[in-house]
Amino acid sequence: MSLTRDEDVLGGEPRIDGTRIGVRHVAARVIDSGQSPAHVADQLDVALADVYEALSYYYGHIDEMRELEGANEAAFERVRESSLKPKETVQ
Repeated sequence: MSLTRDEDVLGGEPRIDGTRIGVRHVAARVIDSGQSPAHVADQLDVALADVYEALSYYYGHIDEMRELEGANEAAFERVRESSLKPKETVQ
């Protein structure tokens, strides 16, 4: 199996072993951006089989992937909102 998880890498999200390339990253390039699996494999310098395995995992665990995406978006929004608040000025 070329996919792995490690809590210290990508927050434990499934990824291609030996890389920091997450299953969601591969899916975003192929599904959302319309890139071919072969192009993604070439651009990320991974085996084409790894791209297909990541896509297979994505589709086989779609609920998990949606939960991870939702959690990621919520975390991003929290950071965005906290960074947009003006800092208190000292008088």
